[in-house]
Amino acid sequence: MSSAYSFNNRSISPRYQLITLLLVVIVSGMSQGLLLPLLSILLERHGVSSDVNGMNAAALYIGIFCTMFFVEKPVVRFGYKKVIIIGLLLVTGCTLLFSISESLVLWFVLRLLVGVGDSSLHFATQQWILSSSPADRRGRVFSLYGMAYGVGFSVGPLGINLLNLGDRVPFLASGALYAGILLLVLRLQSERPEQLDPQGVKENRFIRSYKLAWFALIPPLLYGVMEASMNSTFPLYGLGIALSQQWISILLVTFGVGSIVLQLPLGIWSDRIGRKKVLMICGFIGSVLFLLIPVVNEHKLLMLFLFAVAGGIVGSFYSLGMSYAADIVPKAILPATGVIASVHYSIGSVLGPVIGGYGIRFVSIHSLFYFLGAVFVVFAITGFGFKRVEKEEVGT
Repeated sequence: MSSAYSFNNRSISPRYQLITLLLVVIVSGMSQGLLLPLLSILLERHGVSSDVNGMNAAALYIGIFCTMFFVEKPVVRFGYKKVIIIGLLLVTGCTLLFSISESLVLWFVLRLLVGVGDSSLHFATQQWILSSSPADRRGRVFSLYGMAYGVGFSVGPLGINLLNLGDRVPFLASGALYAGILLLVLRLQSERPEQLDPQGVKENRFIRSYKLAWFALIPPLLYGVMEASMNSTFPLYGLGIALSQQWISILLVTFGVGSIVLQLPLGIWSDRIGRKKVLMICGFIGSVLFLLIPVVNEHKLLMLFLFAVAGGIVGSFYSLGMSYAADIVPKAILPATGVIASVHYSIGSVLGPVIGGYGIRFVSIHSLFYFLGAVFVVFAITGFGFKRVEKEEVGT
């Protein structure tokens, strides 16, 4: 492992640095994977309606979305390490504060700040890993990055079961874990991203990214919608069809595990037959699987199977989309493309819980899966109209 990744830090081994950064990614995934269903269940207990519940859950992703407009400058000015530390401190403090009050307003603000902290450490870690790894192994590293986030997001919902020990226990346990990861990060030496010479007008890079890779930039949007709605709205759906808290957490974990297991195989498959084909095939299959879930909702084992396969099929959409975008756009505008992808993910994450909550209240208890089935099949059909333009390595 140490020979494969040429990190610049000489006093800390490459293995330690890579593992530490991947642990930060796991923490970021756990923060979202636990807080979304945990807070939804607690609000449901206090009689909060599904639409208000969904709007409150969207605060996390509003924070993530807003952070993308300013996080790049602190990373460049202060370095990766300091931004990660600030993000961890923010997430840790807010997680502990959830247990002191049940105020909807306070929880909205805390979720907003958790989104800022998560987004900051997520962005800084991603950039640090990408900039510190050699180009010929960057794809493998990105797979490890995606798998690490998937592990955290899958393990996170297990914290719901700590509610049996008291409503505060999941928050206290999470805070302790974040503090432990912070101690590992403190050992790292700070590095800063390389400065790129500005070429042309900044807006043109974003416009060109859309022109060249609009289809590849849709998967981050869909991934955000799917991830947020599943983890914030599905618990409400589960309670509505009389599933226990344990089964809700098991199904969510199964969904995440499927994503982890198929992350690398789908990446390898996309290298062989093309990422566009894999994305379209996964879109069609994912749509069918989501539409089947309401049909089998009285059969827990069948639901478990569908969740595992659906999670595996669509759980790699973000990494596959970013990989496809990197295949298409010139290197000079790849950072701008990454910002667009992050913004798309945030928009989808904000829309997911809101649409899911309103759908359950005003349309149908099964509307979440009807909606997901519809958007994924529309995406797959849209792929037939996308024609890739040959990459030109020029600055814009």
